[in-house]
Amino acid sequence: MGLFDQILSAIDNPNQQASPNQLGNILGAVEQLSSNQGVNTGTTQLAMSVLGGYVRSALQNVRAQSGDAQAQQLVNQFSGTNPNPQAVQSLFGVGQLTQIVNDIAHRTGLNNATVQAMIPVLVPLILNLLQTGGNAQNPAQGGNPVLNTFLDTDGDGDVDITDAMSMAGRFLNQRR
Repeated sequence: MGLFDQILSAIDNPNQQASPNQLGNILGAVEQLSSNQGVNTGTTQLAMSVLGGYVRSALQNVRAQSGDAQAQQLVNQFSGTNPNPQAVQSLFGVGQLTQIVNDIAHRTGLNNATVQAMIPVLVPLILNLLQTGGNAQNPAQGGNPVLNTFLDTDGDGDVDITDAMSMAGRFLNQRR
């Protein structure tokens, strides 16, 4: 089951945190960021997808070193729709951040300054997307199928965040 399928399943499950409003807030924040930076939404989603690969690696490292609960705690602590430099610092070192900025700039055609400005917004949005599978009554509890799907990928290097965001937009438009 793909990432978006897990998100849809979470929306349909009252025991999980996901809601159409949460998905709409994430999409709205991506659109607002795109507008603020003068970038089209597709490019912002591509940047988010590339960054998602790095977030996945960082969370996989946390999970390997400290367990599922610590990975879920990071997701819960730093997810949101507002810029959060602490979220970035919690996942990446300074040297790694330079590499990430260069990679995203190279793959999207954006300049490094724009990418650097976008990252503190995109990391909490990615974590917010991953939080959708969390337990609604006890968010600290493990067993988040959205997070698990994200972390247990097939290793092809493709993070399907762009696809998930695109499908989320279509899903929300159908509900209106």
